[in-house]
Amino acid sequence: MANGFYLVPKPTNEPVLNYAPNSPERAEVKAELKRQASIVVDVPIVIGGKEYRTANVKYIRMPHDHQHILGKFYIAGKKELELAARTAMEAKAKWADIDWEHRASIFLKAAELLTGPYRAKLNAATMLCQSKTIFQAEIDAVCELADFFRYNCYFAQEIYKDQPQNAKGVWNRQQHRPLDGFVVAISPFNFTSIGGNLCTAPAIMGNTIVWKPASTAVLSNYYVFKILEEAGIPTGVINFVPCAGSDMSQYLLTSRDMAGVHFTGSTEVFNAIWKLTGDNITPYKSYPRLVGETGGKDFIFAHKSAEVAPLVCALVRGSFEYQGQKCSAASRAYIPKSLWPRVKKGLLAEIAKIKVGDVCDFRNFMGAVIDEGSFKNTVKYIEHAKKSKDAELLCGGYDDSKGWFIYPTVILAKKPDYKSMVEEIFAPVMTIFVYDDKDFVKTIDICDSSTKYALTGAVFAQDREAIHLMERKLVHAAGNFYINDKPTGAVVGQQPFGGARASGTNDKAGSMLNLYRWSSPRTIKETFVPPTDFTYPFMKEE
Repeated sequence: MANGFYLVPKPTNEPVLNYAPNSPERAEVKAELKRQASIVVDVPIVIGGKEYRTANVKYIRMPHDHQHILGKFYIAGKKELELAARTAMEAKAKWADIDWEHRASIFLKAAELLTGPYRAKLNAATMLCQSKTIFQAEIDAVCELADFFRYNCYFAQEIYKDQPQNAKGVWNRQQHRPLDGFVVAISPFNFTSIGGNLCTAPAIMGNTIVWKPASTAVLSNYYVFKILEEAGIPTGVINFVPCAGSDMSQYLLTSRDMAGVHFTGSTEVFNAIWKLTGDNITPYKSYPRLVGETGGKDFIFAHKSAEVAPLVCALVRGSFEYQGQKCSAASRAYIPKSLWPRVKKGLLAEIAKIKVGDVCDFRNFMGAVIDEGSFKNTVKYIEHAKKSKDAELLCGGYDDSKGWFIYPTVILAKKPDYKSMVEEIFAPVMTIFVYDDKDFVKTIDICDSSTKYALTGAVFAQDREAIHLMERKLVHAAGNFYINDKPTGAVVGQQPFGGARASGTNDKAGSMLNLYRWSSPRTIKETFVPPTDFTYPFMKEE
């Protein structure tokens, strides 16, 4: 029987490989890209370790070559979803009873598999399925996901170590139980690592999961699931069920045993989940934990003292890396009139260098947006800017003849509440408002109040008083706030990620704060010599 308190190796962030010409990692991923592009993968529903296939079949397409089929997958319906919920509940007691260090060892092993033999496979799947460049895939599907696995195990250890104080003759203990039911993980297309984290963070704390991956990220998410299987996760702990959102709501979210939702996606969908949960609150066994990271309208705000070259670099990288499809991507900017001529010249010059196309060509900085719906939605904003008297299209365009390509687009807004200045687009579209230098403070207030979101934001200045003022006045405008840097690229263990307002519950993925949400503490007081007389000294006569 175990009688030691075992310590998880203190984690460090997984190094990012550079995939330079003639490097072994470049050759390996190039070969894997060629292999995966030549096959059609059959992705099943997996419940309790068993594979299921339904008549409702969907296809996995390359966004940058939308006629190329990478695989097919199956949509779970009522029968499969109810089975997944039952299976998660059946697996729960045994999983929760496993010593925590044995749970942790599974995810630590998964990190080693991911960063070793599966590195090229998961990178290639993310590139082809989600149209990421090799660099974007590497920092996401490998490095960040491995960081989530390792750091979350370490955070769990630290949570378990934190115990209450004791009085004389009393031993106080605190137990961190899993939630009383199963957890639903609903993941987005844009980060393979988010899919892996949403289902595993609760599992590390002893919960069992029903995982709904995004239909446009099924391939890479399935490979994450297979890595977890190889690492030794018991059957039924995580159940892989692609499904329609409406069926998920009807058959999972209203289940009496639904104990929590771990979500990343749109604000509108999370609002609907919150409302559905509230409307069905009486039948639940316990109040469900709702943890969500949702939309954003992330900003870059420049003071007149800002250096132009770093500002331009942040605008390009923050707006256009991964086609602007990051929750943190910059999509609005406030530039002082005194800097605008130089910023405009530098920005357009840098954008002119950007190559857009097939991500298998490593010279390309951008791929395609995720699907036809995203493409059409973005085109509407571009066309609106062309026709509007309140905007000027400085650069941009689109082409869907082969892939769903949106070229880096910059809109100059003539008023701060112009449509693309305040609405989330989730595409490579940056809208800029140029303000009079004398209106600096007034424009900060506009930045703070003009959207419902509060996810990420960046400020640029060399004037320390200006930096202090922006940091203070924008205190609630962004959960992740950057000074003289782009508002993207949060690293696990360094910048825990999440925002408030309409951007989510701010439970900070990549920190202990998120892990706490998946446990239900129980305090235990043991009195060694209990009293036998109910009276107290104050009750005695004078």
